[in-house]
Parts: sequence; C-alpha cells; structure tokens
Amino acid sequence: MLAAALPGGIGEPDEVRFGPYAIEALISLGRARDATGGITHLQGLARGAHSPSLGAALERCRGLLALGHGDTAAALSRIEHALDLSDRIPIPFEQARTLLALGTAQRRAKGRAAARRSLGQALDSFDRLGARLWAERTRDELARIGGRARSPHGLSATEQRVAALVAAGHTNREVAAELFLTVHTVEKALTRIYAKLGIRSRTELARKLAVKE
Repeated sequence: MLAAALPGGIGEPDEVRFGPYAIEALISLGRARDATGGITHLQGLARGAHSPSLGAALERCRGLLALGHGDTAAALSRIEHALDLSDRIPIPFEQARTLLALGTAQRRAKGRAAARRSLGQALDSFDRLGARLWAERTRDELARIGGRARSPHGLSATEQRVAALVAAGHTNREVAAELFLTVHTVEKALTRIYAKLGIRSRTELARKLAVKE
C-alpha cells in the first residue's frame, strides 16, 4: 500500500527518501493499517541502506501513528527519541518537522508550555528555510494552544491552505501533492470554500482572497 501513495515508477533510493512523507500522509488520512505496513517495509530498507536519517523519520512516523490512536504517552516517547536521533545527523527541515510533531503531541497531552517551545523552534526553522506551508501549519498548531485562530474568511486552517494554493493558480492535483491530501479531499474542501464565500469559480476565489487581504 505504500507504493500506491508514492509517485509511479519510484525506485528504492527515492522510496527511502520520500517514504516517510507518504506514511505521514496515510496517517493523516486515517489509514493506520497501511501506514503500519509502510513503516515495516521501510524499516527493512533502513537497515539495508544504513540510513540514520530514515531511522529518525520512521520513529517520528511511529509517534504520529501512536498519536492517531490517542496514545499520547507513546507518541511523546517515540517523537522525543526521533528528535534525539535527528540531532545526531542535523538536517534542518527534518528536525523542524519532528519539532512540529513533538509540539502537536505535547499540546494534546496538555503540555502547553512545552508545546509552545517546540512549536516556536519549529516555526523559526521553517521560516529560515522558506518552508511557507509548513510554517503556516505550525502557526495553526500554536493558535490551538491559545484557542483556535479564526479565519477572516470563515475557513478552517486546511481550507485556508487549499484556497491560497488554488487562488495562486495550482491545480487540484498540485494542491493535493503539496498538502499531502487526496484529490478527492481537495475537491470536497473547494466545495465547502465556495459555499462559505458565496462564489462559483477559481477566478472568483482569487479575486475574493485578494480583496480580503
């Protein structure tokens, strides 16, 4: 099932590189069984490839999977271990993603101060790296600590991200790839966005967001 979540024709080196992203997408879609199978598959590749970075990413995936099951204690343990591993092989983007995952788990475990620290560090890194969408995702998590941020458009955080990308001219498939969503999920989000904003087209959406800004 992991292969189905990856681009067609992908080989083992790229599977090692992009596999954890596909697993996290499966987790976000609630496909825990497929995600578990993907972790098992990539764990074998990690041993053969002697890839510490993949090992750290997979530990983060295990933590996110535990979080999806509501086991915050296991999630915190796994993600903290992933952060320890990533500190030994510094890759700023991966470290920031792990900090975001840690902050999310800490927030759900009611550790608000710890979550603010982790998310603040993640946000600083994403901003430095120019990872705009990841920075926005981190800001969404920070907003949840002090209450859910209200959109001036009445859109949810995911709907805001979808709307911004569509308004910028991206296709539904491109939006899905960028946000680790399915095309069907993007289409449903657009339907809600159009209804909330009282519009019927992508052109109107771009115009509406430009006026609001």
